[in-house]
Amino acid sequence: MITIEDLRRCVRDGLEYIKSQKDIKDAEIFVSWNDHVTVRINYTSDIPCNGVHEPKNIEGYGLGILVVLDKPEGLKIGFGSDTGDLSPRGIKRALEKAKQCAVSDPDFKSIPSPSDESPRPSSYHDKRVMDLEDEEMVLLGWRALKGALFTFKESGYTRSLIIGGDITILREKIAVGNTQGIDEFDESTALISSITAMIEEKNAKGTGWTTATHLDNFRPEESGEMAAMSAINTIGGKRIESGKYNVVLGRQAIAMLFSEMIVPALSLSSIDSGNSPFVGKLGEKVASDIVSIYDDGSKPGEIGSKRITCEGLPTGKTDLIEKGRLVGFLSNHYYAKKYESKLRKFTPRNGFRLSGGERSFHRSTSIFATNVAIEGTREITSEKLISHIKNGIYIGRLWYLYPVYGLAKANFTGTVIGDSYIIRNGKLSEPLKPNTVRISDNFVRLLQNINAISKEKKSTPIWGSEETVIAPEIAVKGINLENIAEFVEDL
Repeated sequence: MITIEDLRRCVRDGLEYIKSQKDIKDAEIFVSWNDHVTVRINYTSDIPCNGVHEPKNIEGYGLGILVVLDKPEGLKIGFGSDTGDLSPRGIKRALEKAKQCAVSDPDFKSIPSPSDESPRPSSYHDKRVMDLEDEEMVLLGWRALKGALFTFKESGYTRSLIIGGDITILREKIAVGNTQGIDEFDESTALISSITAMIEEKNAKGTGWTTATHLDNFRPEESGEMAAMSAINTIGGKRIESGKYNVVLGRQAIAMLFSEMIVPALSLSSIDSGNSPFVGKLGEKVASDIVSIYDDGSKPGEIGSKRITCEGLPTGKTDLIEKGRLVGFLSNHYYAKKYESKLRKFTPRNGFRLSGGERSFHRSTSIFATNVAIEGTREITSEKLISHIKNGIYIGRLWYLYPVYGLAKANFTGTVIGDSYIIRNGKLSEPLKPNTVRISDNFVRLLQNINAISKEKKSTPIWGSEETVIAPEIAVKGINLENIAEFVEDL
């Protein structure tokens, strides 16, 4: 296994070599090792199966170099990378690629300098996870599967069951340094269990998940129990008519909405391209006055937390919306410097090189959220929140959420696929039939129409998204829902 010292040595050797080159004004070297392990769960009660498959992993390491070249025609900036070689040969190859692709960028101001802040002292990785053996990984899969099977059995279901999903284990080490004096390193681990459980003959499906950074805090059986109970509770789903409904958005639906729509719109890169409804809105009211949203990459115990960014700067809390007012944006160093003025500064706490959950040496720095938290000035229990709606719809899970006419318009649509219910007289009544309802609305209007937020929150990752949303349940008035796919039932 590649050690932290191997990575740091590569950074030091690379910077020494770069300093000997005459045409280089500044440079940054990023080195990483990643191991992405998946334990697949595939259980069918009526067909012979293995239940839990052997671990499969994607492991890799390498380096990336950003250079600022001092040319007669002005500064040029280039990036190059090399895979699987931390020796001087790899450094030279990556540097040559960076030089060859260097281009002028009038918006580039500088590479980062060391921060006045220090990284928050916390343990973002678990040595036991770093050293986890295949047999132990498989046992985590069995714990998730058994959690679902025992829950089904206790309710009298043993046939027509399909249980799928995976245990994901992320292990990473990075080092980063530059010619301005940054010399940092980081290690992090993440454990994620994501389970889908079905009772096929009942056309019922439920989902469950759990996350942790340390093995002692990881409870994969809870994800299986959650998925099975949700499937049982959604047997006999009913349709609804199209119209406007008061809605409670469950945690997965909130995480999907924020990951796909709201978080990208709160990035300085989206503001820069004009692809956000929040352009020119800084300091203005954009949401209900009970809503506060922030990102915190140093939050202990959360899988999105890191000690430092991929630019070598400390992670921390960035307030985005405070009591309904837009107060900040996610930023890396490039955009923080581009939009810096005498009146306003943006702290670059979100400069990462994420790809598939990993910090990748193959790519240059972009803006990514870490742990997005939604809080309310007045929070109530989930039970009170649902009773507050009286009559409406509980949306537990959304799928294929996308913007209509671009992110700047804030219009979006998506399908309600499960874990959802009709609310009658302040209580969850009949389950909502999966894949028969489409949500079509505007996320700025949705933020403004929030009237209650739950106290209970759960860290919720979304497939394909890099951040985690620490999601409550949220009550919203007047959401447009459309009855769809009725013709399928006649086939």
